[in-house]
Amino acid sequence: MSEKTVQTVTGAIDASALGKTLIHEHFIFGYPGFQGDQTLAPFNEKEYLASAIEIANEMMAHGVETVVDPTPNECGRDPRFLRKVSEATGLQIICATGYYYEGEGATPYFKFRQSLGTAENDIYEMFRHEITEGIEGSGIKPGVIKLASSRDEITSYERMFFKVAAKIQQATGIVLLTHTQEGTMGPEQAELLLKEGADPNRIIIGHMCGNTDPRVHREVMDQGIKIGLDRFGLQGMVGAPYDQERIEVLLTLLDEGYEDFILLSHDKVNLWLGRPPVMPDQLASLIDNWRPTYLFDTVVPELMNWGINEKQIKKLFTDNARALFGGDKKSKN
Repeated sequence: MSEKTVQTVTGAIDASALGKTLIHEHFIFGYPGFQGDQTLAPFNEKEYLASAIEIANEMMAHGVETVVDPTPNECGRDPRFLRKVSEATGLQIICATGYYYEGEGATPYFKFRQSLGTAENDIYEMFRHEITEGIEGSGIKPGVIKLASSRDEITSYERMFFKVAAKIQQATGIVLLTHTQEGTMGPEQAELLLKEGADPNRIIIGHMCGNTDPRVHREVMDQGIKIGLDRFGLQGMVGAPYDQERIEVLLTLLDEGYEDFILLSHDKVNLWLGRPPVMPDQLASLIDNWRPTYLFDTVVPELMNWGINEKQIKKLFTDNARALFGGDKKSKN
C-alpha cells in the first residue's frame, strides 16, 4: 500500500482524493457509561442514521468531501454505522483507533492491565490488529490513532498510548491525531511523540484553539507538526474560549506565515449516545453556532473580510489535510 494512502470506512483512497476536509467531527459520541442509561435512551439506529445522513448532506452542500471522526474506542465508536452514512451519501469518513484522556475515558481496563505489566503490549496489539486487519471483525480500518491528555499533564496512563502510538506509526505510517484538554500540553505532546520516534509530518495536535497564546501554537508548528483549531462554535464551556478569540489567533498565525500547518473544524457532537445533555439557557445560547457548517457560513466569510484569500482558505481545509495524510514534509521557511 502506498505511503500516501489513507483508510476510510469504505476502503483505502489516495491522500490526493481527500478534497475539502473537516479534521475533527463526531457523528455519534457518548461519554463512557452511556451504555448503562440505554433503558431511557436506547440506540435507534434507523433514526440516528437518518439524522446522520442529513448532517452529512449539509456538510457536502458546502463542498466537504471528507470528515475525520476520531471518536475513541470507548466513547461509542461505531465504524459500521459510519460506513452506512458514507455509503448513503458519498461522504468519505475516516474513523479512529484509540482511547480518551484519563479524566473522561474508560480507564479501569487498561489501568488493570498496566498494574499487571502487560498494558503497553496489549495496546500495541490492539492498534496493530485494528490498523492491519480491521475493527471488531468489520474489516473497516482506522485512518488515525486518537490520543488524548489531561489538563496541564500527561498522566502515566495517557503516556502509554502516546508511546505505543509512536511505535506503531513507525510500522504503519498512520496519522496521529490528539486531544488537548483546554488547549494545554500541546508542546509536551509533540515533544513526547517526537522523542518516541513519531513522524512530525503525520501528527496533528488537536484543540489547540483552547489556548489563545500564539506562542504556544508556534512552539508546536515550528517542529513541523500541524495543529487543529478545531472547536469553532464551542465556547463558554469545557474551558473553550470565545470564537472571536480563536479568529484573532488564527489571523495572527496566518499573518506570520503558518498557513501550511493549520486545519479547522468544529469538534461537533452531532448525535449523543445516551440521553442528550440538557443545557441551561445561558449556556445553550453560547453554543448556538456549534454546528457542522458554521465555519463555512460564518467564519470563512469573516476571514475573507479580514483579507484572507481563497488560496489560504484552501490550505486550511484541503491542502493541509492532503499533506498530513500524505506525510508531506513541511517547514516554516
